Amino acid sequence: MTVYGATNSEPVRRVDVVVIGAGQAGLSAAYHLRRRGFAPYREADGGSGAGGAGDTGGGFVVLDADDAPGGAWAHRSPSLRMATVHGFHDLPDVELPEVDPNAAARDVVPGYFAAYEAQHALPVVRPVKVLAVRSESARPDARLLVATDSGTWSARALINATGTWTRPFLPHYPGRFAGRQLHYAAYRGPEEFAGKRVLVVGGGASAIQVLSEVAAVGETVWVTRTPPVYHAGPFTPEYGRAVVAKVEERVRQGLPVRSVVSVTGLGPSVAYRRAEELGALRRRPMFDRLTERGVAWGDEELAVDAIVWATGFRPEVGHLAPLGLRSPDGGIALTGTRATVDPRVHLVGYGPSASTVGANRAGRAAVNGIVELLGAPAAAPAAVAVAAFAVATG
Repeated sequence: MTVYGATNSEPVRRVDVVVIGAGQAGLSAAYHLRRRGFAPYREADGGSGAGGAGDTGGGFVVLDADDAPGGAWAHRSPSLRMATVHGFHDLPDVELPEVDPNAAARDVVPGYFAAYEAQHALPVVRPVKVLAVRSESARPDARLLVATDSGTWSARALINATGTWTRPFLPHYPGRFAGRQLHYAAYRGPEEFAGKRVLVVGGGASAIQVLSEVAAVGETVWVTRTPPVYHAGPFTPEYGRAVVAKVEERVRQGLPVRSVVSVTGLGPSVAYRRAEELGALRRRPMFDRLTERGVAWGDEELAVDAIVWATGFRPEVGHLAPLGLRSPDGGIALTGTRATVDPRVHLVGYGPSASTVGANRAGRAAVNGIVELLGAPAAAPAAVAVAAFAVATG
């Protein structure tokens, strides 16, 4: 259910739970909220419909900054095909239909998300940009005030599912390059690099995708800050659990988040094999500085036409700053999905759950934690649930 037309003049809207973000993690959390009996917010009733949203503050809402469903997938390069996606896991209860492996992921996944929102009558309000989240008072059971560019929401608990796509990371190196530079977030395929020499920076799956595509139409040079980590064996469930445990330990200690891929290493994906076939995986160490014409290692200069920075992303959590969740080490310490210093706040798609399968599990875990904190809501009558579905789909 997508609701449009909110304005700043509207009064504060009260719900039990606000979910921020409608990507994989946010939709998973929304599904589990409905399953546990939280009623969807309904704009038509001013929030006073099924389950008592409105004055009594019941139910839940999902606030999404994008204009349409899809999350980060809607912004990926058109050249990313379903065959080369670095892993994808179905949302709870609905499998991704069989698709053409050559179909663009930015078309397939948003379509799947849109159908999922409608099928489960999820109350997604968009486009809404969350500006800041504050506590109404210093009391531990105070409500949270979610300020947005289209009004304020008041909630008893919050699930943050904002991901990382909106915060691309660009490291600083001395010097100045006069040619084309772009972060992977702005990469739109190899066509513009045909016949050119392109420097690709980064040791993760994004860098491998760019190398596998650009090396087919031009010359590539691959540089990484540290030697790439390879994992030649199968990604067994036991290996996956060991990897997640390493990331969870950092998050538990409040250390800055590292990506799951940085721990899993590079595996034998379609893109990896293609890049290998093209001879694009001959890695060089990181350069010392940028130059007008390219980059340099000491006295050696390499001229390039473009630089693609596949250097990753950082969590989009700046709007949570007023809550004081960060540890002295710079990260947000979590106990499971719960912010260790504030049981009202859960983060999903963060740290160990920053993968499609991890996001699903985190969504369920966060809702379980919220039910433990708030108690299970009274079950809505079947007729009310049907009416809510009709509002969402009609």
